[in-house]
Parts: sequence; C-alpha cells; structure tokens
Amino acid sequence: MTNAVRTNLVQPDGRHVYLYGDFDPAPVGYQAPAMPNGAYQRRWNPLRREWVLVAASRQARTFLPERAECPLCPSHAGHSSEIPAARFEAAVFENRFPAMVPWPPAGGSCEVVVYSGEHEGSFATLPADRLERLAAVWTDRYRDLSSRRGIKYVFIFENRGEQVGVTLHHPHGQIYAYPFIPPVVATELRQKAAGCLQCQLVRDELTKRHRVLINEGGIVAYVPEYARWPYEVHVATRTHRPALPDLPPAGRLALLAAMQRITRAYDRLFEVPMPYMMAMHQAPVDGGAAAHLHVEFYPVLRDRGKLKYLAGSESGAGVFINDTLAEESADRLRDLLE
Repeated sequence: MTNAVRTNLVQPDGRHVYLYGDFDPAPVGYQAPAMPNGAYQRRWNPLRREWVLVAASRQARTFLPERAECPLCPSHAGHSSEIPAARFEAAVFENRFPAMVPWPPAGGSCEVVVYSGEHEGSFATLPADRLERLAAVWTDRYRDLSSRRGIKYVFIFENRGEQVGVTLHHPHGQIYAYPFIPPVVATELRQKAAGCLQCQLVRDELTKRHRVLINEGGIVAYVPEYARWPYEVHVATRTHRPALPDLPPAGRLALLAAMQRITRAYDRLFEVPMPYMMAMHQAPVDGGAAAHLHVEFYPVLRDRGKLKYLAGSESGAGVFINDTLAEESADRLRDLLE
C-alpha cells in the first residue's frame, strides 16, 4: 500500500503546500502567487440557525484559465503555478481564495487537493496507483486537520463540472476544516433511532437488494429510496467505521475504488462527463463514534442535456422534487458498472 510520504513547503505569503510522493523542485525563477487581501467573517443566520461564511476576496479567484495557465499544473519556466514543483504525483495547498482563514473571526481552513500532475482526466480516470495515493492523502489530511486547535469538522468534497461552479478543470477536490459542525452533519448526528441509523440503512438496502449497485470489499453503494437528486448514489462502509483512519489501507482503497466505479458509470450514463458534487461524511473531531463513514454523490444531470435545478421548492422550502424513481435509476446505473 502507498504511504503518505509528505514534503511540507511554505509559500512567501505563509500558505502551506504539501507534496505527496516523488516530485521535482520548482524551476529556477519560480514566483509564488500571493493571497489577495479581503474580509473573512462568520455571520450567524438566526432564522435558520446556521453560519454563513463571508469571503470577500473570492470574487477575484481564477476563472476557467487557458490550459497553459492552469494554476494546478506543475510549474515550468515562464509559468509559476500554485504548486512549487516541476513534477509531482499529488499535492495539497492552502487555497489562495479560501472560504475561511485560520485566524479569527473566520477560524477555519480551506485546502485544494490536486489528484495528479496531469491536467487531463478526472477522478474517474485515475490509475490504480494514483487512486491508492489519494486514499492516503485524504486520510493524512483528515488526521492533520482534525488535530488543529479550534477545528470541529473536516469535510472532504469534490465539485466536478462547470454546471456546479467549477472554475478549474484540472482534476482536484477540496477540504474544508470548519470551526463548527455544519448543519447537514449535525442533523445526521441527531439520530433518535436505536444504534447507528446509517448501519440500519445499509442493512435495509442489502435486504431489499434492488437499489444496491456494489457490495464488495466491505463497501456498499446504492441509490437511496429517498434520493433527492436523479441518479444520487451513496457509498458506505458495510460495518461501522466513523472515519477514514478507522479503515485499514485496503478498506480505504476499496472505498475509493467503489467511488470510482460510480463516477465511471455516471460518465457512461449520458455519454458525457457527468457534473456532480461528492460529499464525504465522517466523524466530527470530538465525540464522533456515532458517525458512520459514507460518501454521497449528487449528479446534476437528470437526462441527456437537462440539468436538475434547485428551484423554489428546493431552495426556498428545503423540499426536493425528484423526477426519477430510485429503483429505475439503480437499474440503469447497474447496467453501466464495469
């Protein structure tokens, strides 16, 4: 199994860069991009009882640059990217345009996880060795960020596709380390059922079977009966595991392999790269034994060339309307699994 061999670097503006695996040093003349000035605040919404993050410098963030100007590619003569290396296998850096900063009053951290030095491709196309390394990277970042003072929850996620607001095409994801437990996670943790509700959901899906897509290597993937998004898929550990570090390396790789099979099926569904949001739910920093590690995929295409929009009912009332049957979506995706 790939170990998370990490090299720590610090940019002149104080932002950290973590290079995982082998790399070549930055080319001569490398000039690190600097973080712009801006206001970072947390503001409380008393009606919804939730935090809103204010990040006034993000309006200036890099927006769909040309291939030659990609800030996530390795640096080369004449182009200084966010990565101070001429070659790398995987990299993580503190976002230059974050939603939160580590100092008050925002008090959190935002990292960009670059899956590969290769510009083309996606999570779905990562070869086995890069997938294994990514599992180690995610686990290392979860451990590191969870150990920091003031951090309450570490959220690993990926936005893919311009339709969900992606501004960089290079294969990457993000990690937010919140100084509070976000509301979706807080709701999941307020379980009133006896025992772990996620464990019960997995058992129910395995019993009914007709919505299950994958049941291998201790990992179960299924279209939930209550799916809000057309072709929504949840991927969970079969036994109760609160977070990535609670899985052995083989279990982490099995989780990512199942996730990759789902994303490949998505790309086959309408014969286009599927835009989606991926959300990994894990244990909060304190008292997280009740949490059950699982990943939720929200693909935003409901049909060929048709987007699922979060309109009035979804955005204004919080009530989703799904145009598909979970059972039919599962049948269709199952036929597309490799």
